[in-house]
Amino acid sequence: MTNQIRPAIVSLLALTLITGLIYPLAVTMIAQAAFPHQANGSLIVVGGQVRGSALIGQPFDDPKYFWGRPSATSPTAYNAAASAGANDGPLSPALAEAVQARIDALRAADPQASGPYPVDLVTASASGLDPQISPAAAAFQVRRVAAARGLSEEQVRQLVAQYTEGRTLGVLGEPRVNVLALNLALDALQ
Repeated sequence: MTNQIRPAIVSLLALTLITGLIYPLAVTMIAQAAFPHQANGSLIVVGGQVRGSALIGQPFDDPKYFWGRPSATSPTAYNAAASAGANDGPLSPALAEAVQARIDALRAADPQASGPYPVDLVTASASGLDPQISPAAAAFQVRRVAAARGLSEEQVRQLVAQYTEGRTLGVLGEPRVNVLALNLALDALQ
């Protein structure tokens, strides 16, 4: 019996040491050396203060800011500890009500806006944490943001173009605009 227990305990301790300590330390050191910005949360720092992460959306509802994709996390929006979608299907009355409420909010913030409303401004993503919106969603908001800030629409459009990222490696994903980076750039203008 001891001939079997001793090797089992030694194997358990060895594997615990390898997979619980050595491997995580090695991966952390490699990540810190090769990708320090990403390994530390892709934080956006302005004036020595962390303003957020380029990877996690933030709630903006002031008309002078671009609004991001709605979040379905709970108990608060953009709660990174509770990443999840609403899980409502296309025929769900709850989804239809949520979309209508978001359209009403967009219409109230900019009564001159007319449809079609960009889908990423009225529906939450699967993670509920998206930090980016489509260029179409940003363009939809240009008039409202320009009016609220007293800027010309052309100035705001140029800023949106400057902060529009292309497809990754030229083929992966869709063009996108990081909402936090764009809003920080707007704040820097004024």
